[in-house]
Amino acid sequence: MSKLLSIAELGAQGDGIARTPAGPIYVPFALPGDVVTARVEKGRGSLLTVEKPSPLRVEPVSPHFGVCGGCAVQHLALPAYHEWKREKVVRALLSHGIEAEVEPLIPCPPASRRRVTFTARAERGSLLFGFNAARSHRIVQIEQCPVARPEIVAALPALRSLAAALASGRGAIRLTVTITRTGLDISAEAVGELTERRRSRAVEICLAEGFARLSADGELVIEREKPAVLFGDVAVAIPPGGFLQATEEAETAMAEHVLSHLQGSRHVADLFAGSGTFALRLARTARVHAVEGDAASLDALDSAAKRSERLKPVSVERRDLFRRPLIPKELERFDGLVFDPPRAGAEAQSRQIARSRIRRLAAVSCNPGTLARDLAMLVAGGYRLVRVVPIDQFLWSPHVEVVALLER
Repeated sequence: MSKLLSIAELGAQGDGIARTPAGPIYVPFALPGDVVTARVEKGRGSLLTVEKPSPLRVEPVSPHFGVCGGCAVQHLALPAYHEWKREKVVRALLSHGIEAEVEPLIPCPPASRRRVTFTARAERGSLLFGFNAARSHRIVQIEQCPVARPEIVAALPALRSLAAALASGRGAIRLTVTITRTGLDISAEAVGELTERRRSRAVEICLAEGFARLSADGELVIEREKPAVLFGDVAVAIPPGGFLQATEEAETAMAEHVLSHLQGSRHVADLFAGSGTFALRLARTARVHAVEGDAASLDALDSAAKRSERLKPVSVERRDLFRRPLIPKELERFDGLVFDPPRAGAEAQSRQIARSRIRRLAAVSCNPGTLARDLAMLVAGGYRLVRVVPIDQFLWSPHVEVVALLER
């Protein structure tokens, strides 16, 4: 059924929301102030036409926008976009009873994503290669991407050839492509067992294109040169598929706030440390104990620390902080702490930190909802929230990073 709808606000996922007597209707790609015609089914609308455009509407920069599922709000004017992301953090905090000043969003420049995941599928003698459509397994073939770094965009034809060599025709595969100092690092997933012919063709492409490394389902296929990134000025050989902040600009902004807040700390705990994003920077001025559950990431951190002669001592511990968080007695030796958990947050660990006497905390999160939950426990335990800084890392998407700084 088609309906004429007036869009009142922008939802958390970037959908326009129309308020009707029957309840809210969510319309992707509609904006507050739009009057649209949409096909409506079960509370969701498919945008048909914009009858009256919102003053917030701008021309999208990508020809794939509206079909590709990577960007939700390319059509939203930047000032409104920045405030929408900041307001997401404000609302998350208020939902847990925290009234705090949330600073303006640190913006994300276009063409800055150094890590991108593509989907590919061999189908009827041809290859589909690109991004998934919104809420769909359908693959949208792309020729350009205004979010990705130019090095990745330039490599699209070669990556398409590589995907064709790896795809077996038995389902979709994923290629996570990361820019490193030594070339592109490519981690392929859902590839299945490689035949000798497919493996040889993949190796041939990697050598011809100068790709640093290719792994398939965790198995090393070829490593022309070990992929390395810099955390501060420390080179780290990241593991295949290992976690890395999506843009250098966001990583630098996060690190600057964390380091500034923990300045003067002598012994710092870095929980959910990954491959050392914060630990190796902090170790310039403080002893650091890095705790991480992933063995490959922790090995990369440990190796990098041991190779650098200018760092203070860095100790490492492999530990599942969801199941076995550090308890207050273990936290007694630290006067500073940073934690950067996955989207699920750090509920169990935050409960223990709230009982500790650590003076300064830096909480980093990619999920304002779980961060707000964790901060509420820390505030209830006597910590004072001194700064909340939202950082854009996934341009034109609903995702927002946050750095929250606390002290006793």
